[in-house]
Amino acid sequence: MAVRSERAQETRVAILDAAERLFAEHGVGEVSNRQISEAAGQANNFAVGYHFGSKTELVRAIVHRYATETEQRRLRMLAALPDSADLREWISCLVRPVTDHLDGLGVPSWRARCLAQANTVPALRRIVIEESVATPSMRRTLEGMSRLLPGLPEEVHRERGDMSRLLVLHTLAERERALHEGGTTARTSWEATAVGLIDALGGLWFAPVTT
Repeated sequence: MAVRSERAQETRVAILDAAERLFAEHGVGEVSNRQISEAAGQANNFAVGYHFGSKTELVRAIVHRYATETEQRRLRMLAALPDSADLREWISCLVRPVTDHLDGLGVPSWRARCLAQANTVPALRRIVIEESVATPSMRRTLEGMSRLLPGLPEEVHRERGDMSRLLVLHTLAERERALHEGGTTARTSWEATAVGLIDALGGLWFAPVTT
């Protein structure tokens, strides 16, 4: 039983890795479960259905894997945050867990591009938000930012939250793509990318509101 369970887990990881790469390169809608099974080295073309049930649940598992790993990083940052933390420090808790995670994956990686592709599909966008944004650490981070922006209208707050999510997601996906292809990048490292994003998001949240 233990051996069977270990093999099943290894198969699931192989399927997740293969799906992440294929979704990043081709888009979620352009890749079949059979192609994913073959790329994962599975002789059974129905391996994806057996282990995950559907492509939607496969995407959920990919996002959940990403969110689980970034959640722990963000919780550690929040625990070390001083009571006097300013908005930039709260934004850092938003950005650095993700850039540090991607840095640890090495080159090539496909995770940021896979999430960006899933975000273009309405039904899957909800999963990306549910699994990666609606986590305890993200809620605490967004609440901390909100306390420092008491005069920001609620609808503007929601709008800038969406802008922030898209800016981070697509900036990271573009850097990941450029690194994979050996092209030039706007920043020399993931650390420098984090600094650039924190600067940009600070400007976004502090921008004046035109009535």
